[in-house]
Amino acid sequence: MARASATEAPVIRRTVTGVGCAAAVLVTMAACGTVQNLTAGQKVDKAVERLGEQKSLAFGLRLDADPDDLAALAGEESEEVPPEMAEFFTGLRVDVSVKSKKPLADSGEKDIVGVGMKVSGDDGALIEYRVVGDYTYYRADMEAMGEAMGVPFPTADELDELPEDEQDVLRPLLEGEWVKIATSELEDATAGSGSADSGELDAKTQKKILDAVRGVVAREVSFKTKEGKDGTEVITAKANFRDLLTGVFDKLQPLKGDLPPGAELPTAKDLKDAPNRKVAVDFTLKNGDLTQIETDLAVLADDPKGAKAPLILTFDKAADVSAPEDATEIPVDEFGDPFTGGMLGV
Repeated sequence: MARASATEAPVIRRTVTGVGCAAAVLVTMAACGTVQNLTAGQKVDKAVERLGEQKSLAFGLRLDADPDDLAALAGEESEEVPPEMAEFFTGLRVDVSVKSKKPLADSGEKDIVGVGMKVSGDDGALIEYRVVGDYTYYRADMEAMGEAMGVPFPTADELDELPEDEQDVLRPLLEGEWVKIATSELEDATAGSGSADSGELDAKTQKKILDAVRGVVAREVSFKTKEGKDGTEVITAKANFRDLLTGVFDKLQPLKGDLPPGAELPTAKDLKDAPNRKVAVDFTLKNGDLTQIETDLAVLADDPKGAKAPLILTFDKAADVSAPEDATEIPVDEFGDPFTGGMLGV
């Protein structure tokens, strides 16, 4: 996708940090604290465990805001964000599906049957890819992406500018048809660019991290339960954003040697400008299953001006992740060709 500008980068960093630390941390460390917190936290913790017991899982991520609210949150920087870009983010939805032969919590790479991701706008799918068997399948609506984001994207009309052999390779890709690339070749190419994952956390390191931050969450986070709609239960976890982040990463610093190469933890200096205010994360449960996580990113803005920007993560069964029929195989070097702006890599 298009590279974020300097003015957009802080917003994106806040989004990622807000979700990763104000939601995911609260989920994995919920079962600690006072008796009241323990009851609510255990419900969330159990619901998350049940997600790992599934063999088929999908989650969808969307920003439930309107362009005017995003403009208000951007403040003076809003003039540098094209209206098309604001429309694009407010209508954007990311859906990820995973199917496995075993419960997901126990699955290794060889157990995964298929993985799929789809990025959609108001008018339908913009980008979609699947990893099934030995291939990665990909398709994109270049014209719709360009219109949605207000920036030029390559289209089939521009193929005349290329040599005929390159036209034959790129035509199905630029016409929005399914193409496929050998996953091993794609991984080799990614590793060669230096952007491949350098390692994963083993179970022992994960437990160390869990134990290290447990006390921080017990001290900083409060839980409250209320009845929702249609028989659901909503558990709200609330904490001071800066205090939570600072406490968690202070506890993680001694463990940085156990993290994969290239993984860096923010320093106290990095965190001093984090918003010093309360942030709340709502966990919606139905019959004990976690169906939704929601948090309002507007609280992280310097001056929200009454705007709201709920970030919503939903859970369900996996959608179709089968191998698309009649996909055209293309060389991996064409998949990352400069003509496509380098945005087609997975």
